[in-house]
Amino acid sequence: MDATTAPHHIPPEMPQYGETYHVFELMQNMLEQLLIHQPKDPIPFMISHLQQDNDNVPKIVILGPPASGKTTIAMWLCKHLSSNLVTVENLIAREFSSLAEVAGKHYQKMKKLSSTQLIKLIQERLKEGDCVRQGWILDGIPETREQALSIQTLGITPRHVIVLSAPDTVLIERNLGKRIDPQTREIYHTTFDWPSESEIQNRLIVPGGISELETARKLLEYHRNIIRILPAYPKILKVINADQPCVDVFYQALTYVQTNHRSNAPFTPRVLLCGPMGSGKSLQAALLAQKYGLVNVHCGQLLKEAVADESKFGELIQPYFQKEMAVPDSIIMKVLSQRLSQQDSIQKGWVLHGFPKDLDQAHMLNSLGFQPNRVFFLNVPFDSVIERLTLRRIDPVTGERYHLMYKPPPTVEIKARLLQNPKDTEEQVKLKMDLFYRNSLELEEFYEHTITLNADQDPYTVFEYIESGIINPLPKKVP
Repeated sequence: MDATTAPHHIPPEMPQYGETYHVFELMQNMLEQLLIHQPKDPIPFMISHLQQDNDNVPKIVILGPPASGKTTIAMWLCKHLSSNLVTVENLIAREFSSLAEVAGKHYQKMKKLSSTQLIKLIQERLKEGDCVRQGWILDGIPETREQALSIQTLGITPRHVIVLSAPDTVLIERNLGKRIDPQTREIYHTTFDWPSESEIQNRLIVPGGISELETARKLLEYHRNIIRILPAYPKILKVINADQPCVDVFYQALTYVQTNHRSNAPFTPRVLLCGPMGSGKSLQAALLAQKYGLVNVHCGQLLKEAVADESKFGELIQPYFQKEMAVPDSIIMKVLSQRLSQQDSIQKGWVLHGFPKDLDQAHMLNSLGFQPNRVFFLNVPFDSVIERLTLRRIDPVTGERYHLMYKPPPTVEIKARLLQNPKDTEEQVKLKMDLFYRNSLELEEFYEHTITLNADQDPYTVFEYIESGIINPLPKKVP
């Protein structure tokens, strides 16, 4: 639905519906499942897939060398996300599974599973109801590139892959102090993470295979395999430094798995920039319009153009301009509605600033169907706004604009004739700042997914943050 070449008259409700209910992603996921599973009767398969409603459950792979903390991170993520931990150990320990029984005997004898056995166990486990409903986290699986490709061939595709990394010397030292609680399978360390309860201390055991020589051998094998596994997950991979407190590693991992990857869905930006006067809304809107072809909709400018064009709305606005009175919201909404309903706004998208300024205006905009899909609040400290605005000047002879600090006039003669706009006096700026901040909290609560930015920095840095907020999906709000 975005910027089509043909002049289709697309009602604004259509792309908004598609974006609100993620129709494109829904169809894309269903198509992927059809091509992977190739059911003989696609319609019942699609109905079953839709009824599962599990496109957004966690599907995570955590990889890392021995002693990197991947099992601890995986367990914490499972608890936080209410998901299911899948490890080699709990796969072979499953009851009522003939596959697990055979694999368990093989594991006791050989101390490892064949790739074929492991893949079959994973396939069986992930088909079970709890994994379908709540998702899964694979801990240390796949171990080889062949396993990674086999898993993908079965249609088991993670959404997020985390790889923990740390120097080998650190990992060997960690491994030597590792202890395991046989009841909870929680992992502790004699130096870094020793339990305070004596009962737990007394039942901790030393796991096998943690000698320095054995750890070095496992690290060598891991490094040989991981460089061949990573290319299988080019766009969903995040490497996290594990040589830091475990809690820090966990929060980095949690932040990553709660982010959505960029979608291929057609997306028409409808951007709203909010912020006090002097926060840089006009500049950011101009940059967005220039780079992405969005229609730049400045509410105040629209009203001035309506008067200049002597349109029917301009005739209604003119008396308010002459008396320096605020234009009624009802007239503003008619002018805005006319502009946002034009074909270029629907096809290309828009960036709106200068409106709404309060909750009533936001409700009016919403009621007419003009809901922004990205809302940015540009925050600037009060002192910075005062500095930006009260030092602005204009040359009445040339019309050139200056700023006494950032763009001073080149000569004393020019400086002597500069004038200040009455709206830029400190008293006027304070009044408008107070008005903005009285209404801003209600606006932030009204727009559910607002993105707040520090606009008191280089404008092109601010633009990069805004750009990132537009092209990337909105973060999921997980309690």
